[in-house]
Amino acid sequence: MPQYQRIVVDEDWRVVHAVDCALPGWLVLLPRRHVESMAGLTAAETASLGGWLVRLARAVEAVTGCAKAYVAQFGEAQGFAHLHFHVVPRSPELEVELRGPRVFGLLGAGERAVTEERMDEIAARIAAALEPAAVPR
Repeated sequence: MPQYQRIVVDEDWRVVHAVDCALPGWLVLLPRRHVESMAGLTAAETASLGGWLVRLARAVEAVTGCAKAYVAQFGEAQGFAHLHFHVVPRSPELEVELRGPRVFGLLGAGERAVTEERMDEIAARIAAALEPAAVPR
């Protein structure tokens, strides 16, 4: 399995790089079991969620040099109706028309998508930047 599909894993969560995306460093935090709504999270998943999101935002900002990391959860796209959280780098250079929720226009990028090699390279850097609490398995 390529590193970008399993950047870091713990008992409850897995971190991946978004695929078919034109934005390097766009991460997705997924529960390790199938969950369709935040209301379906266990107590353990709930307890670790906030820590994961903060650690991932810090790692994305450190690795990409972005101004801030967006965090979003929708789970509405066809084939992706399960719970997952997007941690998206927003660089100062990102066009105004792609800021905020419009950043999702960078998904489904086709030929403009970040290559697997680049995703693996970013994945290694993200894993190294994460606090010791999130260790690769």
